[in-house]
Amino acid sequence: MNTILITGASSGIGRATALCFAKKGWNVIAGMRSPENETELKVIQNIMVTRLDVEDKESIQESIKLGIESFEEIDVLFNNAGHGSMGIFEAATEERIRKQFDVNVFGLMNMTQAVLSHFRARKKGMVINMSSMGGRITLPLMSVYHASKFAVEGFSEALSYELAPQNITVKLIEPGAVNTAFGRRPSDFYFDDNLEDYNQYRGQVIQALGKLKAEMLSPEKVAEVVYLAATDGSSQLRYVVGEDAKALINLREKSGDEGFIKQISQMF
Repeated sequence: MNTILITGASSGIGRATALCFAKKGWNVIAGMRSPENETELKVIQNIMVTRLDVEDKESIQESIKLGIESFEEIDVLFNNAGHGSMGIFEAATEERIRKQFDVNVFGLMNMTQAVLSHFRARKKGMVINMSSMGGRITLPLMSVYHASKFAVEGFSEALSYELAPQNITVKLIEPGAVNTAFGRRPSDFYFDDNLEDYNQYRGQVIQALGKLKAEMLSPEKVAEVVYLAATDGSSQLRYVVGEDAKALINLREKSGDEGFIKQISQMF
């Protein structure tokens, strides 16, 4: 049986992916910050729930160690844990910006670096990184989030070159809007009503973005593409998921920077 280690498995895409792989006969190491609150995954025989916080290097090492002790080997790392945010950049605190990168970028890097020695020893392995259409295109009010996902894209593509001779594959999942709590919590937003110059534009953008999110992907649909990426035997780097993601990325590629930016500006 193959084994996948998933970060951020308590909800959303991470949870759906854990269930998808378990049903397909894989062993699953389901990492989450608060495993004591988990009930459903714990009773599934081929899922091991473990405490894993990508901002805590000790928990990263311990989860990998426990996973190998339980299942002997890890075949795939799915860096799913992430944090979404939206707001006016001028209102973003240094703490908020660092938090975005600590989870989406540095946590992902910490996980990847920690598992590579195991993959090299086995002479095979796969790293699947959760990106977003927001790593390929941009929308207003999401500058900090886009910055983190653009970093994931660049890191993953460059890393794929140096790991290929080690028989280690790197892949990226790029979904559009997904129906999860991601980016919906009040704490995910940073606005300042005292910055009145932005208020009218902010309202226009939020209204327009609401229309774009009218039809969202289910987490299960994204999980299916993660499974495809893990099992298709290809060296394909990017997997775009969702009609909105396909349309906007295609628009960027066909229109070029100037054309894309002009059309997005007209939308808002």
